[in-house]
Amino acid sequence: MDVRAALVDWYERSRRDLPWRRSRDPYAIWVSEIMLQQTRVEVVRAYYERWMVALPTVAALAAAPLDQVLGLWAGLGYYSRARNLHRAAQQVVAEHGGRLPDTVEALRALPGIGRYTAGAIASIAFGQPAPALDGNALRVLARLFLAEDGKAAWQVASELVRGGPAPGSFNQALMELGATVCTPRQPACLVCPAVAFCQARARGIQEQVPPPRPARTVPLVEEAVVVLRRQGRLLLVRRPPRGLWGGLWEFPTGQSPRDAVHRVGLRMRTAREVGLVEHTLTHRHMRFHIFGAEAAAGRVRLAGYEAHRWAAPPEVAHAPISTATRRILSAWAAARR
Repeated sequence: MDVRAALVDWYERSRRDLPWRRSRDPYAIWVSEIMLQQTRVEVVRAYYERWMVALPTVAALAAAPLDQVLGLWAGLGYYSRARNLHRAAQQVVAEHGGRLPDTVEALRALPGIGRYTAGAIASIAFGQPAPALDGNALRVLARLFLAEDGKAAWQVASELVRGGPAPGSFNQALMELGATVCTPRQPACLVCPAVAFCQARARGIQEQVPPPRPARTVPLVEEAVVVLRRQGRLLLVRRPPRGLWGGLWEFPTGQSPRDAVHRVGLRMRTAREVGLVEHTLTHRHMRFHIFGAEAAAGRVRLAGYEAHRWAAPPEVAHAPISTATRRILSAWAAARR
């Protein structure tokens, strides 16, 4: 048995029971692949199941308002993924009659679909012999074949995926092996179905391959957030569609309470600091100083935001907001008790 057959056989017997693996629907596979980018399986499961109930088809996603899409995604992070899913679904309806295309080239023409995602959808949903390497699969190939870099790993994967039936199972086997057996530290080599083929294991260097990345310094960013009240309602503003938390609603934010309120063209009565929330993102650590204040009379005039609304606190909790904003709302509410 060659390495490809060994991996596929192991995957068919040992794979985890995940909801997206119970479907052959290309749309369901596409949604799961986008959600799984840089996000743990345990986190994705519940989001995926809620999403598929609310938006079960490409047409349903294309017709949904962006606020609903972002609301279903809220808390999952990397919100450009949700915006790109929405745009891509509209493109699929307009250009492909609502059916996801079945080639890597056509898939890559859709917003948010790169080399890996196109290969995953093409192989899993359509049986195309296309490679699909995520971080787990790259690590497996680095150890099996001492592939020195990503280019070498993709070349090996391209040759292997064309070597027999079930290309989707082969690609998923690489990813599953990396997630559950061939882990970054202390890989379980004794139960690995490919141990007989592993060059790193043969040399005793499996934990040094691939070499660890150097630690990255994450800068601290401090901002003031003002929860403005008027007649029992709170002011929410919507961020521009691109960039961090694009399209989500939040409380006015700035370098100081005065700056935050100035961005919405209002005046406020005395602001009082009521809490502090720290939130870590991939590239920065955020520290939000939370202020509560009553908004003086006047019309909202936005600078740097797209829209505004006044909402009762329970409505804020159900709006498409980030995890950070949800924590800010909780801290503000706790301070008022």
